[in-house]
Amino acid sequence: MTERDLRGIVSVSKIIHPNMSERPEVFAEKLKLFPSGCFILGRGGNLTGYAISHPWMLYDAPPLDNFLNDLPKSPDCLYLHDIAILPHMRGRGAANTLVGHLATIARRNRLAFIALTSIYGSGSLWRRFGFDEIQVAGKSPTLGSYGPGASYMVKAL
Repeated sequence: MTERDLRGIVSVSKIIHPNMSERPEVFAEKLKLFPSGCFILGRGGNLTGYAISHPWMLYDAPPLDNFLNDLPKSPDCLYLHDIAILPHMRGRGAANTLVGHLATIARRNRLAFIALTSIYGSGSLWRRFGFDEIQVAGKSPTLGSYGPGASYMVKAL
């Protein structure tokens, strides 16, 4: 992913997450803070999806549509902040490939876990890739920013 891709990322985000789309500046900050964790999917020169991840603290979901300002000094997980794939591109193995890339990135950064917040009832999808729902004691105060039914999930590497 590069800065040139941000316009397309925002467009895909508005389609996939119409009520939870993030500002372009928020996407840009995550790209700047951890470019090796940001990917685009494309076909025929068109952007058809993206994934944004960054090192973070386990059991803490970063707030949606907010700036991180900085990454933690001693992170313990790679957080998959967002993945969005246009409907016509689903079912082609992109999520499987993505989880493999994320595992490689996490290991390179000496992180033993990948974490994410499951929305839209997608927990069963993530369970297929080895993620387990974790009941966070007292719930992460920011988990609610992801909408009702959001759940925190973790994959041990």
